[in-house]
Parts: sequence; C-alpha cells; structure tokens
Amino acid sequence: MPYRFRILNRLIVLFCLSLTIAAQGQILRDTASLNLLKKSVDCIYNSRFDDARFAARKLNNNFPEHPVVHLLNGMIIYWENYPLIPPSPACNSYENEMRECIRLCEATTNPQDYAEYLLSNLGARGMLLEYYADNNLSDNLIPLAKTTYHYIRQSFDYSATYDDFYFFTGLYNYYREAYPDAHPIYKVVAFMFPKGDKEKGLQQMLIAANHSIMLKAEAYTFLSYIFMQYENNFQQAYIYSKSLYELYPSNLQYLATYLKNMLLVKKYDEAERIIRSIGDGTINPYFQAQISIFNGVLQEKKYHNNLLAKNYYNKGINDLSAYGYYGYEYSSYGYFGLSRISDLNDDKRNKKTYRKKALELTNYKKINFDD
Repeated sequence: MPYRFRILNRLIVLFCLSLTIAAQGQILRDTASLNLLKKSVDCIYNSRFDDARFAARKLNNNFPEHPVVHLLNGMIIYWENYPLIPPSPACNSYENEMRECIRLCEATTNPQDYAEYLLSNLGARGMLLEYYADNNLSDNLIPLAKTTYHYIRQSFDYSATYDDFYFFTGLYNYYREAYPDAHPIYKVVAFMFPKGDKEKGLQQMLIAANHSIMLKAEAYTFLSYIFMQYENNFQQAYIYSKSLYELYPSNLQYLATYLKNMLLVKKYDEAERIIRSIGDGTINPYFQAQISIFNGVLQEKKYHNNLLAKNYYNKGINDLSAYGYYGYEYSSYGYFGLSRISDLNDDKRNKKTYRKKALELTNYKKINFDD
C-alpha cells in the first residue's frame, strides 16, 4: 500500500513550496511574478484550472522556460485528473512536465539562482514520487528516490526564518515520534535521526496553518490527517478539515475529507445537507464513488435502513475498484459497514470475511464507523 510513501513524498513537495518564500532567485526577486506563482497554486488547489493555466502562462512569458512553470503545469494535470491513474493519457503529459522541470533545474549553472532551481527540482521529484507510489510503480519510484536524496540534503543549506517553515519542522517533530510508534518496524531506522517532539510539532503546524503564505492548505490537511488517523481525535480533526474545506470549497478531495470527518463525529444532518446540495455536473466518478460510501454510512447510522446501506456500500466498493490503491481507504469503510450489517443479520461468515477484507485495505483500523 502507498501510505508509507505518501508522507515522505509529500514532505519533499511541501518543503520545497515552503522554500519558495525564502529562496532568492529569478521569480522570487520579482513581486509581480511571485504573486502570479501564488495565484496559480491557489487556483490549482481550488480546482480553478483555467485560471491556474492563465497565471502559469503569464509567468512563462516573464521567465521563458523557467522550470517552475513545468512544475505548475504538472500540478494542474495532477489535480485536474485526480486520481491520476495509468493508462490515462494525462499520465504521459504529467510525467513529461515533471521530467522537463527536473532537466531544466539540473542544467542550470547560475549559482545565484540555484536555490530557486533546487526547490523546483525537488518539487517535481516529490510529485513524481507520489504519483509512482500511489500507483505502485516501484520500478520508477526506487531509482528516482535514490537520486532525490542528494538534493534533499542540499536543501537544508537554504533554510531561513519564515512561518511557512513551521510546517516542515512541525511535520518532522511529530512524525519522528509518531510514525515509529504506529509502525514499529521503523523504530530501528528512526534511531538514526534526531528525536522529535509531538506536541511541539503540532503547535508548529498550527502556526503554519494560521500564518503561512503558501502552505495553509497543506498545514490544515496534515493537521486533520494527524488527528484523524494518528491521534483518533475526530473532534479536533473536524476543526481542521472544516477550515480546509472553507479555504478551498471547490476541491472535491478536501470536501471528501470534510464529509468523512462529519460522519465520524456524527454530524449526520450536516453531512447529508452538503451531499444533497452537490450537483451531478460538479463531481467526477471517483468522488461519486466516495459519496456512495458516505450515503451507506448515513443509511446505516442515521436511518437504520440496512438494506439500502448495503446497496450503497456495494456500489461504492464496486465503483472504487477501478481506482486501484486510490480506492482502498474508502472501500475499507464499505467493508466495515457490510461486516456490521452481516453481524446484525446473524451472518457470522460474512461478518468475518468483510471485516478481514476491510482490515487488509486500511492502515488505520480505528477509522471504521463502528461507534
């Protein structure tokens, strides 16, 4: 499963974005261009892809063939086609943009702009690693990961004091302690790195969420993720998933996280209201499959209509099967639900079978909607 890789790879991407605020280079010395960069990133997260492309084109006009433009183009492709799964035609375009970004970065010989090119290089590498990990493309992932470590080490030479950096330090402080606890197999490896501080890490990420320039969305994402999947504090996670949704209401995956969180804290009326307000023309099949799972939870928990809930769960699981690893998490919620319904029907065999399947698909066994 790709979850172990996602954390590391997203750290690479997000650390690079935080470096954008501090580094000195071509785009970052020009206020108007920096604002275009921020606008493009903001539009990407809020699914305003035409606006994002327009800002990226203007940036390219100011700085022709700057590698960060290829990084932006790749991000647009990634989010516009999310989940990006081979053999989608967009996959080749995505890889080409990221590879071209890397090539241009590594071809630079101007030391004055090296920090800016380094962060673009790492950004493209991080997103490619995430794409390869999410699709279990280990033949592509391992060689790229090996060559990326060298550039990660270099990035520490370009740090500076900005609130955005609290995001990275916060993630390190938290995950250095939390990840080995959740995955004991990594405890031996963790001893090779300086100790962290979980409480301090959460405080630093909160500073980033409230005050950072470019990393608000990512800070809120990880805060909701941590409190949901590591701390199992669904009420606290709800605060951050709601903030994330309000910041980028057009991002369907942020909405999915918010709806999941609402159901975990039993805000059934609120979740149902939002689901009913979603127009069919605004959603993609992947998000629709997630909605089927949410409707299953609503029918089971709010209306106690287990027959309809079972239909929703089966439909969601079936529709999610087309998305490979991307469908595992939400499919597990469907299997947990089918297991509970089987238990109520005194169907011990299916109760056990469905629960076993659910546990195989998730690393976070307490997110099951059992309560």
